[in-house]
Amino acid sequence: MGVVGTGSLGFHHARILRNVPEVTMAGFFEAREERALEVAEELGIERRPSLDALLEVCDAVVVAVPTVAHEEVALAALDRGVHVLIEKPMAASIEEADRILDAADAAGCVVQIGHVERFNQAIRAAEPYLERPLFIESHRMAPFSPRSTDVAVVLDLMIHDVDLVQSLVGRPITDIAASGMPVLTRTIDIANARISFEGGAVANLTASRVSLERMRKLRIFQPSGYLSLDLAGGTGEFLRLKQDLPLFSGGEPPAVPPPEGLAALVERIPLQGDGAEPLRKELENFRDAVRGDAPPAVSGRQGRRALEVTLSIEERIRAHVADTHPA
Repeated sequence: MGVVGTGSLGFHHARILRNVPEVTMAGFFEAREERALEVAEELGIERRPSLDALLEVCDAVVVAVPTVAHEEVALAALDRGVHVLIEKPMAASIEEADRILDAADAAGCVVQIGHVERFNQAIRAAEPYLERPLFIESHRMAPFSPRSTDVAVVLDLMIHDVDLVQSLVGRPITDIAASGMPVLTRTIDIANARISFEGGAVANLTASRVSLERMRKLRIFQPSGYLSLDLAGGTGEFLRLKQDLPLFSGGEPPAVPPPEGLAALVERIPLQGDGAEPLRKELENFRDAVRGDAPPAVSGRQGRRALEVTLSIEERIRAHVADTHPA
């Protein structure tokens, strides 16, 4: 395996690939000379002089270049029969995503999309308790950084939660409402979306890259209880009615002594991850998918689905901004 693009995220892919079992790190290609020299020296891995030179020695590559170049790099790899893990978003447009999928089908190659939150420790710890989510609320906030300001915050940050809620609910979307605005850039910096699904589930997503603090939280309400997940810390808890209590069906609420309060009725189950780095788990899954041992956690078609919904959210926000700020 190799890595194309060693910016902030590509660097960590390259760092981890050096030690993934049953994977030989074949090197990386980075177009920026100064950055390439830094990475080669810090990680002690070989810098390949061109994309073609890297593809010649790889069975699979991680595509971690800017989004506008995803299609070009992915098609070059697939044309050589090289499997690809493409960082999110999959592409800059649905048309580009479709061309990548067509090329992968023709080459018989794996396309996996880097929605790394699927491997978040809190998400994995919550899996045994997930049961028909009915309402999901997410907050993904970050201080301003010049990184990724070429795309709206919806594609930069919210797309993580778009993919998560689709995988958690597992039902078709029936409606999307969204609003947001630019704050420090010419693209959308803060956004909110409300997604409705067949069967009645609803997700309310908020993303900002102009926050004063970092936050990555997910709350899941379902018939069996309530999950509160801290995605940044990889921890959470599951709250449910104590198993030996009768359900409260109206009338007078159950008598609870003041010192205990809600704790007398609710069981709190702490959720703790196993300490595994999510990016490492993602790369191990990619290895297994390339070898045919397991399906990719996020296939190319799932990545396209997340991109389609995210672009739809962005379109609705732009229409909302136009409606509220007429020329």
